[in-house]
Amino acid sequence: MSDLLLQQRTDDGILILTLNRPEAMNCFNFDLTAQIADVIREANFDMNLRCIIITGSKAGDDPKKWSFSTGADLKERRTLTQDQVRRFIFTIRNTFTAVENVRVPVIAAINGFAFGGGTELALACDIRICSSNVLMGLTETSLAIIPGAGGTQRLPRIVGVAKAKELIFTARRFDAKTALEIGLVSRVVEPDKLIDAALELAREIAKNGPIGVAQAKFAINYGSEASIGVALPLESKAYEVTIPTKDRLEALAAFVEKRKPVFKGE
Repeated sequence: MSDLLLQQRTDDGILILTLNRPEAMNCFNFDLTAQIADVIREANFDMNLRCIIITGSKAGDDPKKWSFSTGADLKERRTLTQDQVRRFIFTIRNTFTAVENVRVPVIAAINGFAFGGGTELALACDIRICSSNVLMGLTETSLAIIPGAGGTQRLPRIVGVAKAKELIFTARRFDAKTALEIGLVSRVVEPDKLIDAALELAREIAKNGPIGVAQAKFAINYGSEASIGVALPLESKAYEVTIPTKDRLEALAAFVEKRKPVFKGE
């Protein structure tokens, strides 16, 4: 299996994952999806990891030709039986759910085209920033199918039901300005500043207590799907996890001693 997913690790515990099929606009086939699943699974057990950034490899120097991911590999799709298509949808949906639920925060650094599964991967990330050259969309209905990797469920939760229906029913492609206006992304930067912006955000997260960040993510992810009567006790239980940690005591000591805390995830 070729290296379809590049990995770069910084000294401060940030993992940059780069989808690496530039000749195919970084679209997803079985092999790339499997590599993402493997890395995300192992991330749950890497206690030195603080944050993940996902982006796409660049095809040349022209930002107009860059791609985050254009979704499923339609050339591969044409060769698949109906059973194999079902298996692919099952696999990619579960992989993106793993991205959503991985222990550490995940930032989508969306560069260039992000259609179908590319947008769905971004939706599964905790935070999305994009470059000004972005063109996005859940375009599946134009192919007589529907988003199958979580798009029909995650997009409404982020931008609202009515706007999600409009975008999915029309298969509309939209630019970075629109993505920012509807709240799909939180920041737009120039293409050459995207990774720096993502790293800046990741480092802002990484300086905080990793157990606290992980429990906050857990409480938000699961609490947002529950009634307030269920969500508030869930938050309390997540808080209780942090109470006996060494990091909490370190934070209190650092406050008294007027220094920056040194968190170890313990």
